[in-house]
Amino acid sequence: MKKGIALFCATIVLVAACILLVLLVKPTETANSNILSIVRHPSAVDFGREALATLPKYDASIDQLFQVDLRGYDLSRLDLSDRLYDLSFADFDSKTTWPENIPGSFKPEELMEIAKNPGLNVRALHKRGIDGRGVGIAIIDQSLLTSHVEYKDQLRFYDEIHCTDIVTSIHGAAVSSIAVGKTVGVAPAADLYYIAETHGNYIGKEFNLDFTWLAKSVDRILEVNETLPADEKIRVISMAIGWSKSQKGYKEITESVEKAKTAGIFVVSSSLEQTFGLRFHGLGRDPLKSTDDYHSYEPGISWKKTLFSNPKCLADPTLLVPMDARATASPTGTEDYVFYRQGAWSWSIPYIAGLYALACQVEPEMTPDLFWEKALETGDTIKLENNGNKYDFGTIANPEKLINAFEK
Repeated sequence: MKKGIALFCATIVLVAACILLVLLVKPTETANSNILSIVRHPSAVDFGREALATLPKYDASIDQLFQVDLRGYDLSRLDLSDRLYDLSFADFDSKTTWPENIPGSFKPEELMEIAKNPGLNVRALHKRGIDGRGVGIAIIDQSLLTSHVEYKDQLRFYDEIHCTDIVTSIHGAAVSSIAVGKTVGVAPAADLYYIAETHGNYIGKEFNLDFTWLAKSVDRILEVNETLPADEKIRVISMAIGWSKSQKGYKEITESVEKAKTAGIFVVSSSLEQTFGLRFHGLGRDPLKSTDDYHSYEPGISWKKTLFSNPKCLADPTLLVPMDARATASPTGTEDYVFYRQGAWSWSIPYIAGLYALACQVEPEMTPDLFWEKALETGDTIKLENNGNKYDFGTIANPEKLINAFEK
C-alpha cells in the first residue's frame, strides 16, 4: 500500500515537472497586454565557465567570431606573457579572471574603457544636450536583461512575442546599450521600447525561420506608438536581422515595414538596402586607439580582405559606422560589461538607430532619406594603406557635422 502511494506521488511530481518544463520552453505567441509595462525580468546568464587549460589561438584565415573567447573564464594559472597576438583578438568580460603574466601592452581594463566610448565624437554632442531625449527607439531582438544599469532607466516597455529564451541573451544587452546606454550608447537619453522575439521554431535540432513573428512584433510597436504623446513618439526601430523572398514570413515582414514607413518610423535592419535603398557597413578599429580619432578606423575584420582585393565594393554610397572593438552591457550581471573584439552588423544597426534619434531630437520633421543624404554629405573620408597601395576610405559618419547641418 505504501509503495503504491509513493509511486502515485512520484508520478504526480514527474507530471508536474514535465508541465513546468513545457511552460518554460513554450514561446510566448502574443503580446501580453496593451498596458505599457515590463512583462518579465529574464535572469542573468551564467556561462558556467571555470579555469581555462590553454589559451586558444587566433587564425586570421578564418572568418569566425569568438576564436579567442575568454568571457567568464579563469585564466589565473596561465602564463600569457608571449601571447600578445592572440590576446589582441580576444573577447572578454567583467567576469574574466586574468593572470599576472600577461604582455605589458595588453591592458584589459584600459581596452574596456576605451571601447565603452561610442566614438566618432558622439560624446561631444551629449555634452551639448543632444542625447536623444524626447525620442523613442524600439528594438526587436532576443531576451533582455531588463535591469542592467546601462539602460534600465530608459526602458519604458518590455514585451515578448513568440520568445523561446528562458534567460537573457548576449544580443539584447549589447544592442540596447549601443543604442541608448548611459555610457556606451549613442542616444543615452532616448526612450527604449523593447520586444523579445524568436523568428522561427525548432523542429528537432533544426531551426526553421519564420518572419511572421517579426512582422507581428513590428505591428505591436506601431500599436504602442499610437498610445504615446506626440512629442514622445517612437521614431526608429532597430532589428539586427535580415530576410529574403525565399523565407517564410517574407510577405508579412515586408508589409509590416511598409506600414512603419507610412507611420514615419525608420526601420533599420540588415535588409536596409532592400527596404529603404540605403547601404551601410561596419568599421574595424585598433583596440588601443581612440574611438574618436577617425584615423583609428579601418574596414571591419570580416570584410577587410574583400575591400583590399576589390576596392570598388564600396563604389556605391555607403555609410560606415563603428562595429568592431566595442564594449557593451553584458548579460552576466546588471553592472557587467563585455568587450567584443570582432563585431557584426548587429552592432552597427543600433548605432545607426541611435544616431537617427539624435537627428530627430534637433529636427522633429526628420525623414530617413533626409538623414541619410546629410549623413553621406557630412561624412569623412580617410586614407588607408595596404601593401604599399593607398586607398580613399569612406564615407564614415560624422555625428557632429551631421547634427550641425540640421541645427543650421
